[in-house]
Amino acid sequence: MIMNDSMLKNIRLKDGVFAPRQETNWKTTIPGCIRRCEETGRLKAFELKWKEGDPDKPHIFWDSDVAKVLEGMSASLQIHPDPAMEKKLDELIDLVIGAQQPDGYLNTHFTVIDQDKRWTNLHDWHELYCAGHLMEAAVAHYQATGRRKFLDAMRRYADYIDSLFGRDPGKKRGYPGHEEIELALVKLYHASGEKRYLELARYFVEERGTEPNYFVTAENFPEAGLKNRQAHKPVREQTEVDGHAVRAMYLFAGLADIAGETSDPALLECAERLFRNTVQRRMYITGGVGSTQFGEAFTHDFDLPNALAYAESCAAIGLALFAKRLLDITGKCEYADVLERVLYNNGLSGISLQGDTFFYANPLEMNETFFERGHIYSSRQKWFDCSCCPTNYCRFLPRLGLFCADAAPDRLRIDIPAAMEICRPEYAVEVTGKYPYDGRIGIKIKKGGDFTLSVRIPSWCRKHEILLNGKAVAVSDDGYWTSKRVWQTGDEVTLILKLVPEVVYADPRVPADIGKAAVQRGPVVYCLESTDNPGILLHSARIPAHPEFTLRAAEGLPAGTEALLFRGEAVKPSDGPLYGTNPPAYEAVQLCAVPFALWQNRGKSAMQIYLQVK
Repeated sequence: MIMNDSMLKNIRLKDGVFAPRQETNWKTTIPGCIRRCEETGRLKAFELKWKEGDPDKPHIFWDSDVAKVLEGMSASLQIHPDPAMEKKLDELIDLVIGAQQPDGYLNTHFTVIDQDKRWTNLHDWHELYCAGHLMEAAVAHYQATGRRKFLDAMRRYADYIDSLFGRDPGKKRGYPGHEEIELALVKLYHASGEKRYLELARYFVEERGTEPNYFVTAENFPEAGLKNRQAHKPVREQTEVDGHAVRAMYLFAGLADIAGETSDPALLECAERLFRNTVQRRMYITGGVGSTQFGEAFTHDFDLPNALAYAESCAAIGLALFAKRLLDITGKCEYADVLERVLYNNGLSGISLQGDTFFYANPLEMNETFFERGHIYSSRQKWFDCSCCPTNYCRFLPRLGLFCADAAPDRLRIDIPAAMEICRPEYAVEVTGKYPYDGRIGIKIKKGGDFTLSVRIPSWCRKHEILLNGKAVAVSDDGYWTSKRVWQTGDEVTLILKLVPEVVYADPRVPADIGKAAVQRGPVVYCLESTDNPGILLHSARIPAHPEFTLRAAEGLPAGTEALLFRGEAVKPSDGPLYGTNPPAYEAVQLCAVPFALWQNRGKSAMQIYLQVK
């Protein structure tokens, strides 16, 4: 059930959207993040030589940034074997595990600075969070290379943590303030076979928010802040997704892992309940989550402002992880629908096509006079003091193939029909086409075998057709076409999805979007960008309820990208008084929309997703 990097070798993306991002990650993003970690002292911190007065004081979360880069390097090696990168990876791993203490502890900040404060502030100080990322990196390295030194080092760390935390007498009844270690321990369990790690993960999930509350009684943390840490009540009792969005998504991804591993129906129901609250009441049309910069958090149902949206890149990645786990456990199409929405929109908007600049937050609206605040910038940045998002892309992008298909020995489930090659000892399949800009997809059996093939029919698709060796076949109503048979080499399935631009309305309970609509074609959400619409106040743009759309190649964006042209209305800028009695003068204009994920790759610009409906 758990995503396994060893399957990366089985799935090779060949499409025009994801595959180029993977190559850019390998060539640019990962080397760039390594360089930034060197320049900012993140790597040097593992030498444990810092002393008072030196620059680049090791921060409490720096270890996690390095860990994510190492994890990304390992995952990337599976799809882009690179001896030079592998050599650099081994050097960095030696540097990291060289900082491990005799008892197994590994944290640069608390080894050289607050040496007497280990585990004294779990709600704020990120020790368990950093440990989790190091464990994930170790598992990824082991799965990529088969070498155990990093894995064994992180097992020693996990054993040390297991000796400290739990319900046994003498142990701390604590849990992480920033969740992440929960899903990492499940990965470590799979890589090692040591069930104690699964039990420790379950403890961290189940203990959270119980009474007496550890954060309140042991660390004097104010009760008012518990919701931001998802610690205001036991997880099984939570019905709404609250607090810090990234923390919540990582926690619930770990919750889903544990529900699947332990076959706990009540825990699975809890995970599904929280997922549905997220996507039915608190998710943006782009797949973004987290509607406020204050606490980087969820607020309440239907509170989804556009210009003030936070929609952190890491939170979108976290939602993808959560959705993928529930999809693999249940096989329900609803999770693939959300996963696809994230991947083609907010999941990619946070990183430039060049792979060297990043959005931390991803608002749905950016006007010409946007006021930058917190981590919400009007243009992508090369780096941040808190650079969780750039380093997260290092490890997220190599795994895009695992989000598109699940290839087991006796079954193949294609969730997102991007062009790809899927090769296993038991069978080989080639998926061709130009999805998501063209709805005709070919699925050809390159090596026959006895297995079940399932192909998803997206919920956004109003009309579709499936042909098996040229003959139409029926589709069930569960969102998948499935056929179990002895497939012959040369067999071919043709999936035809009608891609039609649509005007999409938010639930009327979303105050920010009442009287407005967005444009979507297939899974791709579109936006107006001032680059394509010069001289127009984008926030004044109006769209007809039933516009006529024309497709054309998007200018200055990757080959195959489709732009949408339609007639609308807008106000042109003027030098009039700030207030007056004359209404704005609207005029007919041709508007051009491009995929939101690709905005601001042609220079700084204004952007608008939701348009007034005339």
